[in-house]
Amino acid sequence: MTQPDRTRSTRFHKLRVVDVRKTIRDAVVVTLKPTNGGCFDFIQGQYLTFRHDFDGTEIRRSYSICAGRDDGILQVGIKRVEGGAFSCWANSELASGMELEAMEPMGNFHAPLTPGQPKTYLGFAGGSGITPVLSILRTVLAAEPQARFTLVYANRGVHTIMFREELEDLKNLYIDRLNIIHVLESDAQDIELFQGRVDAAKCDALLERWIDVEDVDTAFICGPEPMMVAIADSLRGHGLGDDQIRFELFASSQPGRLKRRVGSMAATPSNGVKATVITEGTARSFEMDRDMSVLEAALGQDIDAPYACKAGVCSTCRCRLIEGEVEMVSNHALEDYEVEKGYILSCQSYPLTDRIVVDYDGGGFHG
Repeated sequence: MTQPDRTRSTRFHKLRVVDVRKTIRDAVVVTLKPTNGGCFDFIQGQYLTFRHDFDGTEIRRSYSICAGRDDGILQVGIKRVEGGAFSCWANSELASGMELEAMEPMGNFHAPLTPGQPKTYLGFAGGSGITPVLSILRTVLAAEPQARFTLVYANRGVHTIMFREELEDLKNLYIDRLNIIHVLESDAQDIELFQGRVDAAKCDALLERWIDVEDVDTAFICGPEPMMVAIADSLRGHGLGDDQIRFELFASSQPGRLKRRVGSMAATPSNGVKATVITEGTARSFEMDRDMSVLEAALGQDIDAPYACKAGVCSTCRCRLIEGEVEMVSNHALEDYEVEKGYILSCQSYPLTDRIVVDYDGGGFHG
């Protein structure tokens, strides 16, 4: 895996909504433009974290960029989620001329571009998981003239295929280099293999009959966790190494805080913890409860600590543990080498010692 870009600002900037259009009945594509000329250059596969106030409650949500790196526009796809305040609002009320607040692009769901080398890519996407994969697909095919890309896109039916027209246009543009396989749960397909759910058996069959996995340099997977796990296991079973497989997990598919291990609680004699949080060059010390996450405690002290999903998925709240020990109950974002260097997800980390020091600044973002 390539090391993630941690030099981006985690502060919010205003973006003007230039256009909002439907891609399917319950999803919109939002075109954005910085209002102050700020830098919103992005790497294919990255996402934006937005915040919006709903009757005095701040909601933060992250949405993947769907535009190609050199398309000259900034676009995100937002699919309506039942009960989701931000996604429902964006699908029903967001309009051209309005302003949104967003952090600069973040995320590590990409691979370095190599224009002079012939490469073969494989992408698996489920539902709205197509959004970052579309950005990668657009960028790679334009920037690497010798690249070939096979996309397996799983949906319930034809009517739920996001970016259907865009994918068809890309197929026509790169007819010799792009292969798209639609796998649909409910709609009949001419080829039986392309109907049903993408589980381990389906993936094995696709790799054995339709995809030459031995030629694949990099595979991208984005969708619900069960699907991603099954696909990754199948890819490994057919010879791909972990360094060739890249994931982007849906934050919405993750539960909240996991149950603490009994042993962890028993090993701590007191409930009070002295915490020090370093952000923007300032260290703040305070007492926190051992049953609170580091992020919760920092926000409770009005410290502007960065965060987005609060589910251990996006890595926005990544920081470095300088002193003490914590239990990180869920981690879908940090690589092993990051954890070894002391990085933690503060939204998922709970103190195990009576004193902890964490750094959100240079020490936490230059791993």
